[in-house]
Amino acid sequence: MKTHIIMHELFESPAAINNWLQHKDFPVTWSHLSVGEPLPSNADDFDFLVIMGGPQNPGTTKDECTYFDGAAEMKLIKQALEADKYVLGVCLGAQLIGQAMGAQFESSPHKEVGIFPVQLTEDGQQDRIFSKFPQKFMSAHWHSDMPGLPKGAQVLASSEGCPRQVIRFSEKAYGLQCHMEFNQEVAEGLLRCCPEDLTATEEHPYIDNSDKLLSYDYSAMNRLLFQFLDNFLK
Repeated sequence: MKTHIIMHELFESPAAINNWLQHKDFPVTWSHLSVGEPLPSNADDFDFLVIMGGPQNPGTTKDECTYFDGAAEMKLIKQALEADKYVLGVCLGAQLIGQAMGAQFESSPHKEVGIFPVQLTEDGQQDRIFSKFPQKFMSAHWHSDMPGLPKGAQVLASSEGCPRQVIRFSEKAYGLQCHMEFNQEVAEGLLRCCPEDLTATEEHPYIDNSDKLLSYDYSAMNRLLFQFLDNFLK
């Protein structure tokens, strides 16, 4: 299963996703956009496309971030979907899939930064993959936006702060607004590069402190992610 990973920032790595890919011994190629590496020219060279998160959103312009080209990424996502490839988007990646399929991303009702529970919806309890999950599980979060919902998309899980945490766009395209891939290394990188995001207010109460993020045992959510990936790519 040839995999290509798009990373927008070096501090938002695929973390546990990459651990799973290494365990499967899948060949992996990369686009580290923040250091100038290009996107693939088309979808012919991979079977599985993973689009990671970042502080951008699908509407971020080149003037705002010189190395982010949302239109080019969405073009590649469309090509991958049309070629019947597997596509997984995490956070910004999920928003890009939704927008590539015609649905504008939106602001989340609440900014979420920390570790908070995610609850399966009725559709999630019927999903071929997430029906095997606990109805409520813990996940990491670091976002203030959420994906749009194109025609046919189903919300499989939500949280108190955000109604769109897991989305099935199609049988081969899923979006995770939450961050089940987090580990302590990623938490350290985000805290180092984005410390301003940990300011809680009355409007945005879903903000954890840095001590919790640094000391949390991410292994249980990682195992659920591995379960998802095992079933997604069957």
